[in-house]
This record gives sequence, structure tokens and C-alpha cells, in this order.
Amino acid sequence: MLSRFTRPAALGLVPGIKRSLTLTKHARAFATVEGNTPRVQPTPSRVRATPVSHDRATFTIRDGPVFNGKSFGAKSNISGEAVFTTSLVGYPESLTDPSYRGQILVFTQPLIGNYGIPSAARDDNGLLRYFESPNLQAAGVVVADVAEQYSHWTAVKSLGEWCAEEGVPAVSGVDTRAIVTYLREQGSSLARITIGEEYDQDQDEAFVDPEQINLVSKVSTKAPFHVSSTGDTHVAVIDCGVKENILRSLVGRGASVTCFPYDYPIHKVAHHFDGVFISNGPGDPTHCQDTVYHLQRLMESSQIPIMGICLGHQLLALAAGARTIKLKYGNRAHNIPALDLTTGR
Repeated sequence: MLSRFTRPAALGLVPGIKRSLTLTKHARAFATVEGNTPRVQPTPSRVRATPVSHDRATFTIRDGPVFNGKSFGAKSNISGEAVFTTSLVGYPESLTDPSYRGQILVFTQPLIGNYGIPSAARDDNGLLRYFESPNLQAAGVVVADVAEQYSHWTAVKSLGEWCAEEGVPAVSGVDTRAIVTYLREQGSSLARITIGEEYDQDQDEAFVDPEQINLVSKVSTKAPFHVSSTGDTHVAVIDCGVKENILRSLVGRGASVTCFPYDYPIHKVAHHFDGVFISNGPGDPTHCQDTVYHLQRLMESSQIPIMGICLGHQLLALAAGARTIKLKYGNRAHNIPALDLTTGR
């Protein structure tokens, strides 16, 4: 992996890095960075832009029910893992979250698309203001009702237009309550979206299981990049599909961030940073064996603080000797309040 980049010993991690020594009780070399560098994320490998399709559409769950509706996105047939989200708002953020790569996202909120899709504007740190990544990451979209006419001051296009531009099929006019009830009882299931064709039971074997693919390699940055802050802290982020708002939150708290590809040998450069953060991401963490190995080496050789969130937490657990299992279905929603019954808080 190190042959891809400048040797870490020379601190050529990203353009502009130079070595400076901070003399404390133990002399330590820190990475200082001049200016921001761009994120280089792979483009999803799927059919690109098509005109908006209003053909009939079929949403088929493998070994389960079939739902007939109407297309409002790209004219493209796909398969993936059907999951549901209970978020009331935030569909642009959800659909661009790299954690949803390979998944068909079913919305429980009855009406989706009423405030359209915003522009790809960036904030003062060069991060996307309204999206979690540069591309629509979900494999498909399923809603009960779609608002083709939108109204919001940030909107520049409709949800259907955006899906069509990104090559993502979308289905409306189906009973999402029945879909979610099935997924809640049976667990996340493989499914297909078929546009303009009759459902063919003989195609049931054609379902693609994204869990068998190393999805992290599809969303992780291909080269290190940097986001500066005004603070003195510098955090190394292992990008397994990091959301833009995670980077924004770190920078907003005074931490400059250097993001590395998911399989970068972080243990060789971690001593230049104040901490290591392992990001969210899609798929099965056991596919990321290089990442687990590098984290094991890091924990053996360094006392640097390490934090994992979502997939990153699972990778950290694997590195510590634990094992992971897939739950029946995940919580895909906004933060949900909880009550501590022992204290009443």
C-alpha cells in the first residue's frame, strides 16, 4: 500500500505536509498541513444518467412479496439489500450516506421529495453543505408517494430528476407499511427493482447480495486528503465511507483532519497525530482484513487514542479479538431519545 503514496517517513501524506518537532516531555513529530486537499472518492459503477422514467415498476423481495408501482427515477434494473429508514426528513443526506451503498432504501415517511434536492454547494472548509458524499450511494429508492413538485429555497431539482441523473431507479405507489412490516419480521432481505417489465419468477436467482462484496473499497478515498481547522489538534481518519458531517463536526471542534484510505497502514504514521478515528461505512466488516491487521498493529505499538463509529467500531472490535454478527435489521433513522428507567433521566 505504501507504494501508492509518498513514503510516510518523509511525511509526504498529502500535498503541503511538512515535518515540525514539538518539544514536550517526549519529542514527537507532528504533521502540519497548509490548506485543504480534495476528497477523491470512487464514482459508483452503475448505469449513468437516463431520462426520468414513469414506466410501471416492480419491487420484488426474494422469497417474499411482490409490489407493483410506478417509476420516478432512472430506467435501470437493480438488485440489492432492502432496508428501511424511519427518518421523517433528510432524504438527501440519507441517500448520499456511503453506509447505504448496495442497499435499496425504503422510506416509512409517506411523502418523500416535497422539498426537492439542493445544490452541491460547499462550506468554508470545502465540505459538501447538504450531502454526505459527492454521489447518490443507495442502489434504489422505494416510497409510498413522491412529490414531483417541490418547494424549498435550497432546491435545484426534484428527487426523481436527481435519481435519474445518478442512474438510480426509484419506485412510488407501493404499500411501504407492508414492506416494512415484512422486513421487520423477516429481517433485511435481498430485493430487486425492475422497470417496465413483467415480474419473472425465473429471475429470482439473479439477486445480488452486496454483503458478499467488499463495499468499503467502493466508497473509501483513493488517496489521502486533508481538511484544516483553526485548532492545534490533528486527527487521522480511516475513511471506510466517512460522512461529510463527521469531518465537519471534527473540524468544527478544532481538529484538523487527514483522511486515509481504509487499508492504509495507519500504524506507520499514527505517531504524527493526536488520535485515530475509524469512520462509518457499508457492508460486512470482516471483508476489511487489512484494516483489522493495521489496527491490531496500532494497538500493540501505540498509546494513541482510537475511536470507532458504526463500522469503525466493529473493525476496532475485530482488531481487539471480538467477533461480529449481523443483526436482523439495523436502526436507520435520526437520533432517538431513550429513557433510563433506573434514574428517570
